[in-house]
Amino acid sequence: MGRTNVMMVVLVVLSALGLVAAQHQARKLYSEYEREQTGMHELDVEWGQLQLEQSTWASHARVEKIARERLGMRPPADGTLVVVEVSK
Repeated sequence: MGRTNVMMVVLVVLSALGLVAAQHQARKLYSEYEREQTGMHELDVEWGQLQLEQSTWASHARVEKIARERLGMRPPADGTLVVVEVSK
Protein backbone atom coordinates (compact mmCIF):
# COMPACT_ATOMS: atom_id res chain seq x y z
CA MET A 1 0.00 0.00 0.00
CA GLY A 2 2.84 2.45 0.72
CA ARG A 3 4.13 2.30 -2.81
CA THR A 4 0.68 2.99 -4.25
CA ASN A 5 0.23 5.99 -1.95
CA VAL A 6 3.62 7.43 -2.99
CA MET A 7 2.73 6.92 -6.62
CA MET A 8 -0.62 8.67 -6.13
CA VAL A 9 1.04 11.61 -4.33
CA VAL A 10 3.58 11.96 -7.16
CA LEU A 11 0.78 11.92 -9.74
CA VAL A 12 -1.24 14.51 -7.80
CA VAL A 13 1.81 16.79 -7.45
CA LEU A 14 2.63 16.46 -11.15
CA SER A 15 -0.97 17.16 -12.02
CA ALA A 16 -0.99 20.24 -9.78
CA LEU A 17 2.23 21.52 -11.36
CA GLY A 18 0.74 20.98 -14.80
CA LEU A 19 -2.34 22.93 -13.78
CA VAL A 20 -0.25 25.82 -12.46
CA ALA A 21 1.80 25.90 -15.68
CA ALA A 22 -1.35 25.86 -17.81
CA GLN A 23 -2.94 28.68 -15.82
CA HIS A 24 0.26 30.74 -16.07
CA GLN A 25 0.36 30.21 -19.84
CA ALA A 26 -3.33 31.15 -20.16
CA ARG A 27 -2.79 34.38 -18.20
CA LYS A 28 0.25 35.23 -20.30
CA LEU A 29 -1.64 34.65 -23.54
CA TYR A 30 -4.62 36.69 -22.32
CA SER A 31 -2.30 39.57 -21.41
CA GLU A 32 -0.76 39.42 -24.89
CA TYR A 33 -4.25 39.32 -26.42
CA GLU A 34 -5.25 42.46 -24.51
CA ARG A 35 -2.09 44.24 -25.69
CA GLU A 36 -2.86 43.33 -29.29
CA GLN A 37 -6.46 44.53 -28.89
CA THR A 38 -5.17 47.88 -27.62
CA GLY A 39 -2.76 48.10 -30.54
CA MET A 40 -5.57 47.29 -32.96
CA HIS A 41 -7.71 50.06 -31.48
CA GLU A 42 -4.83 52.54 -31.83
CA LEU A 43 -4.37 51.52 -35.47
CA ASP A 44 -8.11 51.95 -36.11
CA VAL A 45 -7.94 55.48 -34.68
CA GLU A 46 -4.88 56.27 -36.82
CA TRP A 47 -6.63 54.86 -39.92
CA GLY A 48 -9.61 57.13 -39.30
CA GLN A 49 -7.32 60.13 -38.94
CA LEU A 50 -5.50 59.24 -42.16
CA GLN A 51 -8.78 58.91 -44.04
CA LEU A 52 -9.86 62.33 -42.78
CA GLU A 53 -6.50 63.80 -43.77
CA GLN A 54 -6.75 62.23 -47.23
CA SER A 55 -10.22 63.64 -47.79
CA THR A 56 -8.94 67.07 -46.75
CA TRP A 57 -5.94 66.94 -49.09
CA ALA A 58 -8.02 65.63 -52.00
CA SER A 59 -10.94 68.03 -51.67
CA HIS A 60 -12.09 69.51 -54.97
CA ALA A 61 -11.65 73.10 -53.79
CA ARG A 62 -8.08 72.49 -52.64
CA VAL A 63 -7.08 70.73 -55.87
CA GLU A 64 -8.63 73.52 -57.95
CA LYS A 65 -6.87 76.20 -55.90
CA ILE A 66 -3.48 74.51 -56.33
CA ALA A 67 -4.12 74.00 -60.05
CA ARG A 68 -4.82 77.71 -60.47
CA GLU A 69 -2.11 79.12 -58.18
CA ARG A 70 0.84 76.77 -58.58
CA LEU A 71 0.27 75.28 -62.01
CA GLY A 72 -1.35 78.27 -63.69
CA MET A 73 -4.23 76.15 -64.95
CA ARG A 74 -7.59 77.61 -65.85
CA PRO A 75 -10.91 76.27 -67.11
CA PRO A 76 -11.23 76.05 -70.91
CA ALA A 77 -12.67 79.08 -72.65
CA ASP A 78 -16.28 78.98 -73.86
CA GLY A 79 -16.60 77.20 -77.17
CA THR A 80 -13.31 75.28 -76.85
CA LEU A 81 -14.75 72.41 -74.89
CA VAL A 82 -15.67 69.39 -77.01
CA VAL A 83 -17.85 66.61 -75.60
CA VAL A 84 -17.35 63.21 -77.21
CA GLU A 85 -20.04 60.62 -76.66
CA VAL A 86 -19.06 56.98 -76.95
CA SER A 87 -21.74 54.59 -78.11
CA LYS A 88 -21.83 51.15 -76.58
